[in-house]
Amino acid sequence: MTSVRPENRPLLALAPASGAEGNRHGSRSHMTCFFRCGNACDQPEPNPTDHVHVRDEIARAVGRRGFLRGGTLTAGALIVGGVVHSGGLAAAATQAPRRPGAPSGHGSLGQAAFTPVEPNRRDAFVTAQGFDHDVVVRWGDPVVQGAPEFDAHAQTVESARQQFGYNCDYVGLLPLDDDEALLVVNHEYTDENLMFPTGAYSADDVKRISIASHGMSVVTVRRHKPAGSWKRTGPGRSPHNRRLHDATVFELTGPVAGDTRVRTTADPAGRNVLGTLNNCAGGTTPWGTVLSGEENFNQYFDKGAGLDPRYAAQYARYGITGSGRGWGTVDPRFDLSKEPHEPHRFGWIVEVDPYDPTSTPRKHTMLGRFKHEGANIALSTDGHAVAYMGDDERGDYLYRFVSAAKYDGSGTKAARAHNLTLLTKGTLYVAKLVGDGTEDGLFDGTGTWLPLASDTQSFVDGMSVQDVLLFTRLAADKVAPTKMDRPEDVEPNPVNGKVYAALTNNSNRGNAAMPVDEANPLASSQVRASIAAPLTKASGNRNGYVLEMTPGGGDHAATTFTWDLFLVCGDPSAPETWFGGFDKSKVSPISCPDNVSFDSAGNLWISTDGNVLGSNDGVFRVPVAGPNRGQVQQFCTVPKGAEACGPLVTDDDRSLFVAVQHPGEIDGASFEQPASTWPHTDAFPRPSVVVAFKSR
Repeated sequence: MTSVRPENRPLLALAPASGAEGNRHGSRSHMTCFFRCGNACDQPEPNPTDHVHVRDEIARAVGRRGFLRGGTLTAGALIVGGVVHSGGLAAAATQAPRRPGAPSGHGSLGQAAFTPVEPNRRDAFVTAQGFDHDVVVRWGDPVVQGAPEFDAHAQTVESARQQFGYNCDYVGLLPLDDDEALLVVNHEYTDENLMFPTGAYSADDVKRISIASHGMSVVTVRRHKPAGSWKRTGPGRSPHNRRLHDATVFELTGPVAGDTRVRTTADPAGRNVLGTLNNCAGGTTPWGTVLSGEENFNQYFDKGAGLDPRYAAQYARYGITGSGRGWGTVDPRFDLSKEPHEPHRFGWIVEVDPYDPTSTPRKHTMLGRFKHEGANIALSTDGHAVAYMGDDERGDYLYRFVSAAKYDGSGTKAARAHNLTLLTKGTLYVAKLVGDGTEDGLFDGTGTWLPLASDTQSFVDGMSVQDVLLFTRLAADKVAPTKMDRPEDVEPNPVNGKVYAALTNNSNRGNAAMPVDEANPLASSQVRASIAAPLTKASGNRNGYVLEMTPGGGDHAATTFTWDLFLVCGDPSAPETWFGGFDKSKVSPISCPDNVSFDSAGNLWISTDGNVLGSNDGVFRVPVAGPNRGQVQQFCTVPKGAEACGPLVTDDDRSLFVAVQHPGEIDGASFEQPASTWPHTDAFPRPSVVVAFKSR
């Protein structure tokens, strides 16, 4: 794909790559690939390692059973997860403070029967019959007191820092009282083609406003009618409202704070970072804070006069090429030739205290640096905080962190102060999954958490604690964990204690550099002689999986676990798909799982990103236990060109929050010629958070 800048439009005007037709990846356009992740698929795979592990089991299984034909699974050969699980482990899955409300059967999203939404291409947010939705907050809505009303023709850096940012992603909800709560939302990236009218701004103004439109927002919301609906509280009556942006100071914590490699001209001490970038998913902690993952941060840095050769290997492993957004011309910290350490200050898990709008948000170096999708906390049997995380890249890894200290649930002020330190000391691990072969008819096996570093000791030869945490991908490479298919959201289920990971897709799975294994079984139809055969082209795993992990002994701090592929996504009529053992003729098609969440009954809720099956993305409900285990039902779809983010079900099961990201992001669209006008309040699209609920 190329980018051009017409004289009358000082923005990025995208043209599809030569020969490209339609969307680039399923429902994802060339525009989305460019603006969201900097065309990561066009770059060399950052993970060059050739770990020998699970695929050995598969190779033996192929010899025994021949269940892979041409790199895809034959009809009737795939039985995944086989057993109906009946719960358990619940005590090990203590999670965040209860979201507003108590479980209720009336209007319950977890218990309601509904007819699944049919796949569609509508420019609308479509819910199952009997449910409705409201728009809660839109790009540009005032967040803090004194913020101006949004005017697309009069955007400024100052106004952007006071208004709801662009491209909402993670949604967290923390209670203030029975009727009011704090909505915490990430702003992942910007699309200058859709944000700015042609000729209204200089190129430099576009860059400055775009930088300011990243970050996070804290917005006060109040219950509304009908039950399950929520509305924003006006900024003047919301002392908790906050906008975190490019000028917000974030504190580095943990062993990397102060390291010479995070020191810059503006921060010679290496302890305070301005802003947070490309914030994707997140999680709410048991002590009432929100965690946010910095994901595709690598794309924002310009080469300038050249890359620092000291960091050639590190830059390459993180996909930092210097092909940035031109931001270095308006802020020197984005020029790698001037500030080679600035990228090292991004790629962390951020912790924000929504209850204290004067608090300094923190970047926790103890949780490692990579393309964090998010982080979600469970408590171990004896009270340690365990954070589960995914590195969203083809062929990268699953991680977890176990705190050194224990959670204090007494509810005192001192207890909360203690809990706010839990993510600063502990041990970081990476996952190795081993298959047991497929003679049992299952894709399942065992796993081990391999230690990388504690706050006092490195477990990786030749690397210090600071090395491991700063260049976590390189450290993990040395211990040979399992290369996964874009591990995104990883969350513990508060009802059954298991952990669920969305593995979105990997079109390269099955090529010579990334052979299939039992945890990542779908390969290209180009494979002929064996699954390890080199490929020239690969379709690979295009629809994704949902991985289910059971901690050893029901304890999240255990170093072992068992796993199975709960869902192999795609068209139910395709032989390779699997839906937890449920009748495939009675499920919704699902493609590219991205974020996961749970209701009070323990049902899994999945949002998708990049559906390759010919429909808009959406949100799906899936029971994980009982006779309906694996019954995928589409609850809603999002508008044209959009991705479904979140999702979040309130604890009373009355409300489903969904962040609708990049509506109308379709090749050829612009501010003047939009491909969507959702939420239909303006002549151009506005990314927004919606809440769905039972109709009267």
